[in-house]
Amino acid sequence: MVKETNISINENRLWDSLMEMAKIGPGIAGGNNRQTVTFEDGEARKLLQKWASEAGMSMKVDELGSMFFKRDGTDKNALPVVIGSHLDTQPTGGKYDGVLGVLAGLEVVRTLNDLNIQTKRPILVVNWTNEEGSRFPPAMMASAGYAGIYDVKTLLAATDYEGNIFGEELEKIGWKGTEPVGKEKFHCYYELHIEQGPILESENIDIGVVTHGQGLKWLEVKLTGVEQHTGTTPMNIRKDTALALSEIILTVNKVANKNQPNALGSVGHIEVSPNSRNVIAGQTTFTIDIRSPEIKKLDKMEEEIKLFAEKICNKYNVKFEIEQIGGFDPVVFDKFCLDNIRDSSKKFGYSYKDIVSGAGHDACWINTVVPSAMIMCPCIDGLSHNEAEEIKPEWAYSSTNVLLHSAIASAS
Repeated sequence: MVKETNISINENRLWDSLMEMAKIGPGIAGGNNRQTVTFEDGEARKLLQKWASEAGMSMKVDELGSMFFKRDGTDKNALPVVIGSHLDTQPTGGKYDGVLGVLAGLEVVRTLNDLNIQTKRPILVVNWTNEEGSRFPPAMMASAGYAGIYDVKTLLAATDYEGNIFGEELEKIGWKGTEPVGKEKFHCYYELHIEQGPILESENIDIGVVTHGQGLKWLEVKLTGVEQHTGTTPMNIRKDTALALSEIILTVNKVANKNQPNALGSVGHIEVSPNSRNVIAGQTTFTIDIRSPEIKKLDKMEEEIKLFAEKICNKYNVKFEIEQIGGFDPVVFDKFCLDNIRDSSKKFGYSYKDIVSGAGHDACWINTVVPSAMIMCPCIDGLSHNEAEEIKPEWAYSSTNVLLHSAIASAS
């Protein structure tokens, strides 16, 4: 039985904002294609700026394009309680991944305004640039820059698969700010996100309390063979990179299954050259994504994949190159922020469960420099990074109520 409190968010306003934002960068199947530093990303930023301004918030934009919206507290010298996530999506993204976290932060401020609640600490709402990493590596780019994981100049020089430069594309859409990255200091950080997995819905749990985040490594592999005519080259002398790729895909799957529990492995982006129906693939580039909440296991998986992949390539006379292009160590979130989330859930009578996040999030990087925690709400069938991604309005409502009360507790 859910108990009502006198301090709760406006469910309809939050949901209407989510639907209005989803109109920008629509996909082809009901979701969104609003990739980072595209025209659509720029339009989404303008709408967020408009709403934040109407809520009385001031704005700063840093050199990586991250947007910081502040509601003042009564103590002008106090560091802010920060709520953040991202507006960019995958090419076939949903309406809620990241977006819920940003707009929930805005709804927290709107609710505080409605009820004339003044907090001691300021509330800062952040839209981090390029969380998804689908166009420009690395993922969680701007939060990694904030945490000092990567040099800002290096990030601005990142290129996509078409050779476009991140910093130049950011300037094109008009959102390259002047605020030095990392200058805005935080007291603590909360991020609300859809689960992107099936546990909460299947167990009928209202709130996920994210205690840990899985470690992640993104590996980029380049295989080099020889382009040859498919109709004239005998099978036993081919140097076929696509054939080597197929066995490596199976190897990644075997390594992940061998290292259970909580180990994951997949091959993602694949480029085969010359990509012609009657030419043997002379070059193949692809990415490997491996994850585990245990750093030793993560390192072990990487070494096993390298060892087996090299043997496969030797068998087919294909040159093998591999490098890590992104990743982070397993994450342990802040105890006091987590206690606030649990206490806030209890206040409303919401059911909750401690969970591990399998996906990477901006909170994972921010946690390396600032006490941080994550709240998760269920998503239907655990589906995400898919245009059919869906949540229920009541899930957005309950999780944002928990966010509101957690932020108030930290800002008091």
